[in-house]
Amino acid sequence: MPRAVGHGDRVHDFEYMTDNKHSTKKRRYSGQTRKAAKGLAPRREAVRLLDAVLSDKKPFDEIWQLSLANGELKSMIEPDRALTRLIVMTTLRHLRHIDNILATFLKNPLPKSAPGATNILRSAVAQLLFLKSPAHAVLNIATSLAALDRPNRPFKGLINGVLRNYTRADPEKLLGKNTIPGNTPEWLHNRWKHQFGKDAAKKIARAHQQEPSLDISVKSNAEKWAKELNATLLPTGSIRLSNAGNPVKLSGFDEGEWWVQDAAAAIPARLFGEISGKKIIDLCAAPGGKTAQLVAAGADVTAVERSPERMKRLALNLKRLGLEANLVTEDAGKYTPPHPPDAILLDAPCTATGTIRRNPDVPYLKTHKNITDLVKVQKRLIDHAADILKPGGTLIYCVCSLEREEGEDQISNLLEKDRRFSLLPISKEEIPGLPMAINSRGDVRILPHYWSNFEPGMQGLDGFYIARLTKS
Repeated sequence: MPRAVGHGDRVHDFEYMTDNKHSTKKRRYSGQTRKAAKGLAPRREAVRLLDAVLSDKKPFDEIWQLSLANGELKSMIEPDRALTRLIVMTTLRHLRHIDNILATFLKNPLPKSAPGATNILRSAVAQLLFLKSPAHAVLNIATSLAALDRPNRPFKGLINGVLRNYTRADPEKLLGKNTIPGNTPEWLHNRWKHQFGKDAAKKIARAHQQEPSLDISVKSNAEKWAKELNATLLPTGSIRLSNAGNPVKLSGFDEGEWWVQDAAAAIPARLFGEISGKKIIDLCAAPGGKTAQLVAAGADVTAVERSPERMKRLALNLKRLGLEANLVTEDAGKYTPPHPPDAILLDAPCTATGTIRRNPDVPYLKTHKNITDLVKVQKRLIDHAADILKPGGTLIYCVCSLEREEGEDQISNLLEKDRRFSLLPISKEEIPGLPMAINSRGDVRILPHYWSNFEPGMQGLDGFYIARLTKS
């Protein structure tokens, strides 16, 4: 899918729509056509996707959607698709730990010219150590994968030998080497230690290693749908399911009663209060979770999105939900409405480091430079939103990032240079269950390890920063 403007190039709402028509790029895994053993296809695709993320630096969301549209995933049955996704997510979630383990069995790293061989090993260890897959099956398929593709064939014996040695080792000792922040790149962990403290940084890293639950937002009657789906109604109003499987198969999806949206991502739109009949602009709106919330609450919404492909996806999502909004395909930093709106929601492009629990590829795609570049984009969008907002109107700014430069510092800069604006502090009563997320000036800073006291499989939420301001 095209870049997810408004969500730091990540998609954490409506993540199961598959309308992209681009074709999958096949580069390294075009070996001779042959009858594949049972279970080979999803594992081969998992290796290809890992290669695309880690070697080609392609966002997982993008390559997944391309494969669903015209690639290997298109012809797979649903259980095989789920297995492919699980292997990739597990490997990325524990990548640094897996690499440390492999280093104990390899005298020298495999050459960069054969990333497929490295990713065959990585995905095999992920299956053995974390998914508890049968060893004989994992070894047989890993060896077959190496044999299938020419660049990997010279490493077939090595892959078999490494994995056999691994199976003779004590898994508990191997798992015990998984130190926190072992799976967080050092540059990110150091930033979080500086901003949140050493203990919080460890908790964030630990939260990122846990598979997230499925959160959904409903058009109405959350209590009814929580019961219907055998789910938990969260304090903030979202509904949470663990081990839900493909949400498209759940009751109410086809009828348009709800949509996938992380509990943290659902909070900003709720902070406007009563909005029935008000004119609200949702800047950087795709894929449309927040637009849907605003429309369902009775607002007259204009959704602005610069990408035609992402706007198409937003339109399809709203159609499924039976909701209508004024859709404008334009750069959010240039769009000027005919009349100033009562309120603006700006979910700005960001590094998306708050979504690593759902998007474990993020640490391997983002750099310091991304932060610097995105801060400039955010500043431009904030300044434009400030100019087009109606006097007396409300601006909510949010990012799914843990980085201070993209959150607190942006609002501090706006308040310092633009005396028309002042904060509307957010109260604990407005975000029930998250009193610890309110900072000293009334902004919201949600960390991924919050709600760690929930039962296993139901813990955590995306990291978010949210500020609410008014224009005098």
